[in-house]
Amino acid sequence: MKRLPYRHRAAALLLSASAGLASGAFAAAPEESRLPLDELRTFADVFNQVRASYVEEIDDKTLLENAIRGMLAGLDPHSSYLDAESFEDLQTNTSGEFGGLGLEVGLENGFVKVIAPIDDTPAQKGGVEAGDLIIKLDNTPVKGMSLNDAVEAMRGPKGSEIVLTIVREGIPQPFTLTLKRDIIKVKSVRSRELEAGFGYIRIAQFQNGTGEEFRKVLAKLQQKQPLKGLVLDLRNNPGGVLQASVEVADAFIRSGLIVYTEGRLPSAKSQFSAQPDDLAAGVPLVVLINGGSASASEIVAGALQDHKRAVVMGTDSFGKGSVQTVVPLSENSAIKLTTARYYTPNGRSIQAQGIVPDITVERAKVEMLPRGDAITEADLERHLGNGNGKEENDTKARKTKDDKSGELFASDNQLYEALNLLKGLNILGFNQR
Repeated sequence: MKRLPYRHRAAALLLSASAGLASGAFAAAPEESRLPLDELRTFADVFNQVRASYVEEIDDKTLLENAIRGMLAGLDPHSSYLDAESFEDLQTNTSGEFGGLGLEVGLENGFVKVIAPIDDTPAQKGGVEAGDLIIKLDNTPVKGMSLNDAVEAMRGPKGSEIVLTIVREGIPQPFTLTLKRDIIKVKSVRSRELEAGFGYIRIAQFQNGTGEEFRKVLAKLQQKQPLKGLVLDLRNNPGGVLQASVEVADAFIRSGLIVYTEGRLPSAKSQFSAQPDDLAAGVPLVVLINGGSASASEIVAGALQDHKRAVVMGTDSFGKGSVQTVVPLSENSAIKLTTARYYTPNGRSIQAQGIVPDITVERAKVEMLPRGDAITEADLERHLGNGNGKEENDTKARKTKDDKSGELFASDNQLYEALNLLKGLNILGFNQR
């Protein structure tokens, strides 16, 4: 059904209610469509009491907007009222450029909870981590703030500073971080080669152009040399545009469902299926996730896991399995309303549960033990050659490779384990061509 412009929708609703009351048909209407008249009278009484008796005069527009905010805030953490500034911010975020610290946040017990810091932003560089609770912004307690107010407080001119007071699991006392605001330009997709034939693609969040950008990056990796394996890094990816996540999953799946949604309205029910092609040519794939992987990133991980197209590695994901619809109310305002749950191809709802990795690897700080002064045959004087004429070159190449491996092991143990798994799968010939 085609959605009417907001002015026409409002008129249609008013006309329907008037017609029902005038004809006496209202009493026979289905229970769902009946207006709760007693409750609306109570609301009108409270509205008039506040309007007439509150210590300071408040205009009707502000009172009604606050009522809408309260109605939506009482539903779930992701439904909200979007005033002109919030509405503009939402549209800007999906395009990939906005001002602030570079945080994806939600509310938990009245505090701002960090879902994920965005790559290469003041928040990520300053040490903010997924799961952190922000309890103060500068000297202002967050408790009691709406999420929109907290987000607004974190934004400001480029170069201005803000002090975050943070509570983090495993640290007994709150601590502060001073961050300098910047213009956030999020590059959605990054890539590099881990070792010869083993590629790495990192998706920071799903924006409108992420699907196309991902396909280009994948093609570029394949042009360099045939891939033996690929790591898709979705850690600390807070989600974003649903269609973009479908396009990324579709790059690896030849047929079948990618994701489907279920809601109360027919328009909330949808299915997304794969096109008959695997752009990665069936190479072994490892998907990295953690507690900062939410929403659209969980769609990708869940689809690839259900189709047994990838090994999912890391820690449990965030567990946001709901779909939000933005409904404009005017040119300058809208509501963001949770209208559906999404399900993986096998019918799993991820809501408040998350994706459980096939192989759990906790993030850890590790270091290699010194090898000591172990002597090998190659160190002995007058040792025999191996006959292939490449002994010295092979030894140097192996040491260089070991040095790079050691750096990865120390800096990112989860990625190190993903690479090792891909090597094992490649050695055993696991390829879906």
